[in-house]
Amino acid sequence: MKKIFLLIITFGSIFGSVNAQRFAYVDTDYILDMLPEYRSAQKRLEQFSADWEKEVEKKQATVNKMYRDYNAEQVLLTEEMRKKREQEIKEKEKELKEYREQKFGYEGELFKKRQELIKPIQDKVFEAVQKVAKTGALDFIFAKGGEMIMLYSNAKYDKSDEVLTELGVAITKNKEKEGTTQNKNK
Repeated sequence: MKKIFLLIITFGSIFGSVNAQRFAYVDTDYILDMLPEYRSAQKRLEQFSADWEKEVEKKQATVNKMYRDYNAEQVLLTEEMRKKREQEIKEKEKELKEYREQKFGYEGELFKKRQELIKPIQDKVFEAVQKVAKTGALDFIFAKGGEMIMLYSNAKYDKSDEVLTELGVAITKNKEKEGTTQNKNK
């Protein structure tokens, strides 16, 4: 009888502590989209990327022209001249590959620019999430965004608007997340 009683108390305390935990979620994509500085940073990143992509296209066009010219003149060239032209083409291809890697590769300039422009904003959002969690005495806040999949979420646990308020963004819309916002810090 004592064992059954202890077992009931143990399960009761386990389930009681689980039910006592408070949780919420925030929609990180929504929060970031509502921040003017994030939208501005995204536009700057897109501009850097577009400029570098144009340069890649120019370099690719140069390599393509060199190939066409070589193929057209190949029969007229001596063996030494062919080898020289082939080497020039290989060098241009190598330059193109290195440029792409330098700009778009892992830890390339685009990656560094993203870190420079986006990370401070993400850190600011994270700090706001922590404040909302502490203020609301929440044990867990889940991120409902690009990486995490929530099959179901009750809107009453969505703290995204509170995080935006903490960040100084005034919400002037209904709970379905439609409408506009204004930045209080203007």
